[in-house]
Amino acid sequence: MGTTYFLVATAAFFWGANFVLAGPVLADLPPLWAASMRFLFGAVLMIAIAGLRKEDLAGMLRRHAGIYLLLGTVGIAAFNLFFFYALRTTSAANGALIMATNPLLTTLIASMVLGEKPTFRHLAAIPVALAGVLVVVTKGDFATFSVSTGDWLMLGANFFWALYNVLGKKYMPAGSALGNTSLVMTAGAFVLFAVALGSGAHFSEPGARAAEALAIMAVGGTVMAYLFWSMGIMRLGAGRTAIFLNLVPVFAMLIEGFMGASPTSAQLAGGFLVLCGVTISMLRLEAIRS
Repeated sequence: MGTTYFLVATAAFFWGANFVLAGPVLADLPPLWAASMRFLFGAVLMIAIAGLRKEDLAGMLRRHAGIYLLLGTVGIAAFNLFFFYALRTTSAANGALIMATNPLLTTLIASMVLGEKPTFRHLAAIPVALAGVLVVVTKGDFATFSVSTGDWLMLGANFFWALYNVLGKKYMPAGSALGNTSLVMTAGAFVLFAVALGSGAHFSEPGARAAEALAIMAVGGTVMAYLFWSMGIMRLGAGRTAIFLNLVPVFAMLIEGFMGASPTSAQLAGGFLVLCGVTISMLRLEAIRS
């Protein structure tokens, strides 16, 4: 059990690191190519791992190609386009704190799409978490209420990831989590690459620092994080695993602080409210699709 907790915490660490690593990647690559390269590398590694495990990827693709394309477009392509564009103009801490509300947003969308009724704790947690996001994105200045473009885009990324969670619960084929994740990731990478090519966005070879950051995002923040998270859900259940999402903004702010960017008072106050809200919703360890 201790090993599983460690693996899930490691996944949260890599996802927190993604918010910081996006900075050097975006310094050399446009968002379209940054997202495309991350998932092309990730998809190749996932397909290789699935091949070693003798997964019937060809058969799964023949039976469910449309579903993989839908989920890859929403959860990989749309989410990551908003994610990378957002991090051009917002901080890693802001982005991670906004994304920390994802379990609650997933619950709301699930209630509308799947007819799942939110519990009283979820309903009580939502205004607390939203108040925290409001403090973060307005920098605590409610008089002017100015929200950056990057924060709006990260809210969009948050929506697409929550929608992916719900659509995945409704449409994801039964069977191997490794095979399904590999094919969803491959479909998303294909969409991202097609959009990048069609956009005419200039591709330039990333420098050493950007290439290193991109490699860590692809290997750690994509392949290892997805695999570790899936293992956690299988062994601990979705509810107990989802609690570790609370660590993502903590790790993001710690890594950003280690690199010299200390969190602001608004980020600390808003982050406290966000984490309180998410924790309230999970006090009884109820299953939340992450």
